[in-house]
Parts: sequence; C-alpha cells; structure tokens
Amino acid sequence: MKALVLGNGESRSWFKPCHQTILEPNVMTYGCNAIYRDGAVNNLIAVDYGMQQEIYDSGYKGRCHFANWSVIPSAVADTMFMGYDIPEAFIHKSKYRTEQCVVSGKDPVTLHEKIEVAIQMNPQLDMTDLRKKMEKDVGVWITYVNESDNIESIDYPVGWSAGNTALHLACQHGAEKVYIMGFDLSSYDEPLNNIYKGTDNYLPADSKGFNSVNWENQMATTMKEFSDIEFIVVGEDINEAQLCEELKII
Repeated sequence: MKALVLGNGESRSWFKPCHQTILEPNVMTYGCNAIYRDGAVNNLIAVDYGMQQEIYDSGYKGRCHFANWSVIPSAVADTMFMGYDIPEAFIHKSKYRTEQCVVSGKDPVTLHEKIEVAIQMNPQLDMTDLRKKMEKDVGVWITYVNESDNIESIDYPVGWSAGNTALHLACQHGAEKVYIMGFDLSSYDEPLNNIYKGTDNYLPADSKGFNSVNWENQMATTMKEFSDIEFIVVGEDINEAQLCEELKII
C-alpha cells in the first residue's frame, strides 16, 4: 500500500480532494482537520476539540481518527460541571442531543495562570500573539454522538500535531511508501503558514508561525520507528509534477 499524507501548509493549496483524482491503485489518503471542507479523504485526523466538533456537526461520513475521543453517557456530562462556575460562552455543544457524548476541552479557570507563566518564561515573544495561541480551544466541547459513527479514537501517538499523527497512522496501517505533502516548516518570524488560517477553529490570519522543533522531532521519531518504509517529501525529494506522475493524479 502507498499513502499520501496531506498537511495543510500553503504548499498544498493546489491539491484539493474534490478537484483531483488519484488513479494509481492501492493509494490511501490521510488528511488533517479542515481538509474535509475541500473533499473527502480515506482517513481524516483531528486532534483539536473545536475542529472535532465541527467535523462531527458537518455530517462528514468518512473514516475519522480523533484524539482523546472517549464516549460517555450524556447523563454523566449533565452532572460533570455542577458546582463549577463556567461561563456559557466557554461551553460548546453540538447540534443534536443524543444519549452519548464526548467531553473535551481546556479549563478556562486556570488558563490565566498558565498564560502568565508562559509570558514570564518567554519575554522575547509577542505577548498578543502568545495569548491568541494559548486561548485557542479554551472551554468545554460537548459533542453528542451515535454508536454508528465512523470515528476511531487515536491510541498512539497522543499529544502530537495532527499532521504527524496522520503520518504515524499511515505507517501503522501498513503503508510501504509514504508521500508527504503540505508539511511546511513554520517560523515565529514569519506569518502563520496554513491554508485555513482565519477561518473557524483556526488562528487569525495575522497570527505568527510556530517554532517547528517539536514538529520536526515528531516526524523524525516516526521515520526512525518505521525505518523500513520509504518516505518521499514533496518539494524536497520530488516535485508536484513528479507526484502526479507517480500516483497518476489528474
């Protein structure tokens, strides 16, 4: 099996699942987060709580892999926050109530303390930009689900970026050759590099990039663990035209 793992860096902007067709047999596609807005992939990966709820509420029917996806009875969720003074603005519920749900999120009560610590530890950073990043996905997401959902909880890796999680899953699933596209390196000194920036569940378009050390370490860890797999990075090992030729993309 071959795998095409699609990040959401701007170098991938030419490729949209609804526009391109892969004619090469036995190619599985792995995409992240809002790529579903541009068409279906074989495997959709999301690790951010707000994006998970967006995907679920969209009615997307493809195979999904969500981080920290633990289903509990809805009655339990109703009593979980009794005694906690969480503003309604921080509670995000999905469209339709069912008997089961998934509860995820960041504690808004302790967020301020964490931001102050981060500011003290990183005085060289843009404080406005730092706050925007830390405040993203703050609150509680209650997503009501059904037993028939095509969603798998990610057992490992956990705590990784969506792109590198997708890369690791492609390897877990038995890919022998993995094409990697749209994994653009990020830099704090440059604007945020993401196709979907400025849209729902993403940082504003004027945000700065991230330090890419963790991303690079996660990718290196995957390649070392699966050293028998051939990894091909589009833009480094081959160009877009060669990718289209090898996978018969039209």
